[in-house]
Amino acid sequence: MEIKIDDLSGGEVVGLLEEHLADMYATSPPESVHALDIEGLKSPEITFFSAWKDSQLLGCVAIKELDSNHAELKSMRTTQVARKSGVASKLLQHVLDTAIARQYRTVSLETGSEDYFKPARNLYEKFGFGYCEPFADYELDPYSQFMSIELR
Repeated sequence: MEIKIDDLSGGEVVGLLEEHLADMYATSPPESVHALDIEGLKSPEITFFSAWKDSQLLGCVAIKELDSNHAELKSMRTTQVARKSGVASKLLQHVLDTAIARQYRTVSLETGSEDYFKPARNLYEKFGFGYCEPFADYELDPYSQFMSIELR
């Protein structure tokens, strides 16, 4: 599997992100959806990665710099074919390695509180993320869970 920086111009990646947004809006009220659209993911403070095996897209993840010490995990998603195959773990490890290389001290994320998001929360917990208060511009929301990890 190859994980690379992606410019968000490929149809496969755009399709996966559209699927991601559709699922977010199907499982949470609109005011509680914090997933970014394509244009939002092209912001200069965001680095977007896609994962491929041969020419098949397996997933994506982004890291957003909040400040020189703090980053946010965004838009983590695997394709249907890649679910439960370890791709999400590899993407998460890649983004944490990137954060360490950039010398961030903390990586935080927002995910849903509904059962639909339980597998994602389990993955984050497995990697050492703990539950925290809202960060950056987030506010308390019954549909959101906030998590963070302190990096070594």
